[in-house]
Amino acid sequence: MTQLLSSAAGATFSLLVYPGLLTIAVFGLAIEVAWSAVARQAIGRPNLRWRRPPTVQVIVALLAMLAATQFASPFNAIPTVDRNLVIAAVAIGFTAWAELALDPELVARPGLLLVIQSCWLLSVLGPAIEPESLRPQVLGNVLVPALLPVKVASGFLYLLCVPALMRLWPMSPPAERRARPRFNATRMMLWFPYCGLFTTLFFPPSADDVAGAIRFFGISVIAALLCVLTGTLLARRGAERARGLYTRAVAPYSFLVLGLIMVTLALTK
Repeated sequence: MTQLLSSAAGATFSLLVYPGLLTIAVFGLAIEVAWSAVARQAIGRPNLRWRRPPTVQVIVALLAMLAATQFASPFNAIPTVDRNLVIAAVAIGFTAWAELALDPELVARPGLLLVIQSCWLLSVLGPAIEPESLRPQVLGNVLVPALLPVKVASGFLYLLCVPALMRLWPMSPPAERRARPRFNATRMMLWFPYCGLFTTLFFPPSADDVAGAIRFFGISVIAALLCVLTGTLLARRGAERARGLYTRAVAPYSFLVLGLIMVTLALTK
């Protein structure tokens, strides 16, 4: 009974505090404020009156919390053996479709979104070919030289897909949008899931100490800033050019990554 209560307390702490809801909110708020400043968006005045949050934000928050508990973050109360890459990937991936189902105006061009999300999923599952494990901590700790090209290519593809999945690129012509888009609370909750998963998958796990925590969040912040930079460059290119880039460049590149994965799998067997 004591062990059961301890496990329940640890899971609750992981979901609500670290690396769950509180961590997601703090990390996401910092990065979203930075993005708003770079993109010259209006943050707006905080409304201190209690209002029920939109359903889409509740669903996204729950999925983000579930995904975050699967990360190889230092001091994570969820045991390593209980973490699973599929849970994290499905939870994060489903956030876009939850937004589409509950608020279609948030998602432009669902067909292109499906293509980009497929590329992102390939980048997530690609590093799992050799260790044949879906535990995020195992994948990040794999340092086999033969897998290095796959991890580098998959990591680059991951970072290319995230700005589109986070809707940092211009989804519609400027005339169809507000002159100064508002602070995006839904996107705020997705910064840590995407960037934390990137750190978990493509870097060796950090130790359970202060230095390890600084390393984990430092890499995650760098990944987020790279996405901000990419989103800024896409915004300057315009909506049509940005969509063309993903259609004519990122999608074909994903086939190259898939080919590299298949070749690596054949050579390592």
